[in-house]
Amino acid sequence: MFAAEAEGLEALRKADALCIPRPLCHGQDGRQAWLVMEYLETGGSGSATALAEGLAAIHRVGSTRFGWHRDNTIGSTAQVNTPETDWLTFWREHRLAFQLRLAARNGAPARSLDTGEQLLAQLPALLDGHDPQPSLLHGDLWSGNYAYTRDGRPTIFDPAVYFGDREADLAMTELFGGFSRDFYAAYQNAWPLEDGYPLRRTLYNLYHVLNHFNLFGGGYLSQAQGMMESLLSEVR
Repeated sequence: MFAAEAEGLEALRKADALCIPRPLCHGQDGRQAWLVMEYLETGGSGSATALAEGLAAIHRVGSTRFGWHRDNTIGSTAQVNTPETDWLTFWREHRLAFQLRLAARNGAPARSLDTGEQLLAQLPALLDGHDPQPSLLHGDLWSGNYAYTRDGRPTIFDPAVYFGDREADLAMTELFGGFSRDFYAAYQNAWPLEDGYPLRRTLYNLYHVLNHFNLFGGGYLSQAQGMMESLLSEVR
């Protein structure tokens, strides 16, 4: 987990767009594992515009395939990054189908699993006409994973890096709140989103809600059920 996170931080740092903590070392001794990073003193105020423009610059780092050269984690859940040339295939097989298989092991009822299978079958309709380029993603960009340093620099950390649709990063910023209107306006100005993003936002955030069910249980499954039914209503 820490080796992959260190590589993810280095990938984000190479974009030279935001303040990313530099990984210093990582390792394990059979009992413990560790990752030591550069210390950044956070708690300052900064520019949402600079944060958005920096994120857009990171997203402009491209690849020929979706995925990454190694798997990593999303929270403590394994995140499969097997490279694919087709975004629909990548999202179906390595994101939603993977989480649905975990949900089955974690006791999700047949109704939710059946709805999930229906959704997987309808992905071609939901992503019809959407052909994103592979963009370098933070991968876990919720409000707890960005801050401003004491001198006002925007920083992001705790990544789950892979190459994917940049809208997946933007979608997660909206899942748990915490990003300002100025941030979204600045991102749109730097690199406008394509038509149909609100629908895809639900599709991409479903991955994280299913992951939260697999990690924590509780009401996340009912939230995922509602999201899946909403998505299916768009194609029926």
